[in-house]
Amino acid sequence: MLIDIHSHLDHFYFKDSLGKVMESAKKAGVRVILTAGINPETNRRALEIAEKYDIVKPCLGIYPMQTLQKEIEAGDYPLKENKFDVDIEIEFIKKHKSRIAAIAEVGLDYSMGEDPKSQQKLFEKMISLAEKMSKPIVVHSRKAEADCIELLQSSKLKKIIMHCFCGKKSLVKKIIDNGWFLTSPTSIVRSQQFQENAKLCPITQLFCETDAPYLSPFKDTKNEPAFIIESYKKIAEIKGMELKEVINNIWMNWQRVF
Repeated sequence: MLIDIHSHLDHFYFKDSLGKVMESAKKAGVRVILTAGINPETNRRALEIAEKYDIVKPCLGIYPMQTLQKEIEAGDYPLKENKFDVDIEIEFIKKHKSRIAAIAEVGLDYSMGEDPKSQQKLFEKMISLAEKMSKPIVVHSRKAEADCIELLQSSKLKKIIMHCFCGKKSLVKKIIDNGWFLTSPTSIVRSQQFQENAKLCPITQLFCETDAPYLSPFKDTKNEPAFIIESYKKIAEIKGMELKEVINNIWMNWQRVF
């Protein structure tokens, strides 16, 4: 009954090994994996992967475009051309409403000196899309945590999952008070920030994620959904709970949100 609430199974790292990765996940007890799209190419790939593997649920979204372009150019996320019409892609996402679990991965990222106004305009479109489609939203908020929260608070959305949130403790508390969700990535095994978040956040507002192939719990090893159990174990340790109790609580969160 393990859930990986956020991953990137379309990543080139899984190109020749996805079948084995899925087999390992099932053997590890993973029942649900959400794979997130970030542009037209990856949105379509997410749908294809979910069609092939029954434990995968696709999420479609548009990542901060300037940030993604810089990551592509740096070789961090090798993709094809990243130039596209946002409104056309939004229509594509609407068309596949019945097939997707959430709007993801979307949000704000000021880490590379991008223009905040253009990012906020795109994020507002993604928020509006989630509202119209009545879908949960998985939010990226690197170096832009306060602005993300402000925009989300002015929306009608309730089913909000803050992916790998690294903001100040006061902002973590605001997320909790708003009734939103935080994730504990598998790198929680060595991250003080994520351990503190898990300590502050009620178990009824937590999900676990791998962000695979990133944020591995193991040194010099690419992450994969089978490793999600490491997040559950760490939460159990932090909260003084039985592992089974953590698993059951997070499964109930899944049922409430999705």
